[in-house]
Amino acid sequence: MAEKGIRTQDWAAFRAEAQRMLDAALDQMQEASERPWQPVPEDIDARYAVTAEARGPQETVDRIISDVLPYHGGNTHPRFWGWVQGSGLASDLISSLAAAAVNANMGGRDHGANYMERAVVDWTRRKMGMPEGASGLLVTGTSQATVIAFQAARLRVLKGLRKQGQGDVRLTAYAGEGVHNATLKAVELLGIGSDNLRKVPLADGQLDCAVLAAMVAEDKAAGALPFLVVGTAGSVDLGLYDDLNALADAAAELGLWLHVDGAFGAWTRIAAEPYQSLSDGIGRADSIALDFHKWMYVGYDCGMALLRNEDEHRAAFAARPSYLEGAERGLAGGEPWFCDYGIDLSRGNRALKIWTALETYGEAAFSEAITGNCELAAFMAAEVNAQPLMALGAPVVSNVCVFTARSDLPAEAQSELNAHIAQTLQEGGEAVFSTTRSQGRVMLRAAIVNHRSREADVTAAISAVAREAAGAR
Repeated sequence: MAEKGIRTQDWAAFRAEAQRMLDAALDQMQEASERPWQPVPEDIDARYAVTAEARGPQETVDRIISDVLPYHGGNTHPRFWGWVQGSGLASDLISSLAAAAVNANMGGRDHGANYMERAVVDWTRRKMGMPEGASGLLVTGTSQATVIAFQAARLRVLKGLRKQGQGDVRLTAYAGEGVHNATLKAVELLGIGSDNLRKVPLADGQLDCAVLAAMVAEDKAAGALPFLVVGTAGSVDLGLYDDLNALADAAAELGLWLHVDGAFGAWTRIAAEPYQSLSDGIGRADSIALDFHKWMYVGYDCGMALLRNEDEHRAAFAARPSYLEGAERGLAGGEPWFCDYGIDLSRGNRALKIWTALETYGEAAFSEAITGNCELAAFMAAEVNAQPLMALGAPVVSNVCVFTARSDLPAEAQSELNAHIAQTLQEGGEAVFSTTRSQGRVMLRAAIVNHRSREADVTAAISAVAREAAGAR
């Protein structure tokens, strides 16, 4: 009988094409500085259109090399500082090969990948200063980690939540002005409501704990149930840090769950001083959300939820029907199962790329890279200050530099010019800045989470900004 469906590979032919693809991927990484972002061609939809025809590995690899590799998002380039996008590592290529070959489902059962995830969680717990026995889960990113943490926080104050729902209880959560949108999405998704996310004013760039206490008292008097406060370790706009020790004290006094959004900024825990002290106190949190695909540079996607109390973490999600019952031995063993700690039953192997990166380069290399990114942001600020018509939008605290190209122009003209310069440099492949609003105007923003960036890249980029700004009126 003839074979049907997906047929056995011609392994010799497939091996040759896989090797060609590997070489092309290595070239892409090795030559990252020569391959900036570029606009996609007008016929890109037609190129990617899915057909029913089997083309085989040779033609498929041809098309990937010609139609996929050139049109990347740009974040592998050393002059990419837009938004907060990590740069990816060469070690990701090695881990991706192994992950594809093994094809692990990390929801549970007894196989090596789950033990590796536990090892990565434990390493992260120790770096963040959380106690032994704290719980963690690798997720898509901080957005998902935030939902997981908030659900556990709700369950602390509403014991019957999973069966009875929130009902007419009005929960209130608190966060500093400028908190990341992931927090807003989480309270909306969980049915808490964005109106019940109370924005606390900042004092000297940090959440004001005295105002927080007054807002909690006001909400209690109005019949609400305050349950959560969000601290920020690395604000998305300016790279600012709350005083996490003061916030932990306030949360304990007010009976609030302390969650820290540490998407990128939590990783100052492994940086050198003075940057490490920015995140002092983070280990006192009830939960931390952080990303490896930002300031630990590993490939997308890869985040983590860390929770201080494993019992509370598990209670928020564990639900094991009969077809997922564990066993004392065999493949159904290997407790605990990660599906009991989050939303997903089917989960990919994110741990392998973290483990491979740490084993390949060593922890010290990441410490030096993170510290170097902060130093590079300070260097960029100095380059801006050296330009007579440029000006910083705020002092550089960590790895974020915000500035205007022409401080002598009216606010509206500055906004238009800065937006124009960002787009022009992006399209020309010279540098990628994103924009944000500071001091009532649109400004250029560099969030440096790029291990490939050097001082020469910063100097060239600021010179390009100055060139584009020179003719503005």
